[in-house]
Amino acid sequence: MRHNKNFNHLGRQAGHRKAMLSNMASSLVLHKRIETTVAKAKAVQKFIEPLVTKSKEDTTHSRRVVFSYLKQKEAVTELFRTIAPKIAERPGGYTRILKTGFRLGDAADMCIIEFVDFNEAYTLGKLPVAAEEAKPKTRRSRKKSTDTVEDATVVAEKKAKAPKAPKATAAKAKAAPVAKKTNVGKKM
Repeated sequence: MRHNKNFNHLGRQAGHRKAMLSNMASSLVLHKRIETTVAKAKAVQKFIEPLVTKSKEDTTHSRRVVFSYLKQKEAVTELFRTIAPKIAERPGGYTRILKTGFRLGDAADMCIIEFVDFNEAYTLGKLPVAAEEAKPKTRRSRKKSTDTVEDATVVAEKKAKAPKAPKATAAKAKAAPVAKKTNVGKKM
């Protein structure tokens, strides 16, 4: 009987599941944010949180233990060098899951899993630079700003000043015979 043995197998055999979780955790460490399904994100969250806790203590033993799970040197060095110092005072809860909607092909519930301390929009309380500069987009503007009017006049002046091509060269271009290429007689 399997009483109280709840574990999401994610529709995979044990070896495939371990490899997938290792790869996803390494990608999360290297990129600080990945997009995946909610079920996989919850599994990766359970997988990575103990490793991040282990990375707070930078010893050879803890590095080897983390490497046995992640199986990538780059991910281990990134975890111990950049992530561990940032989360040193945090007692847990190093990642967050933000639901993004449903996947178009199979309507799977999608989300973004990311490290909490590596999202500047949430940690500093400021919007990203692109979001600050973005203006509200409407289909039609209510007022024309002075910048667009000035740009339109500059463009109109440039068009008026542009010299026209001589008519003789245009006549030569029309009079010159153009040879047509055909595939008659050639082997295909």
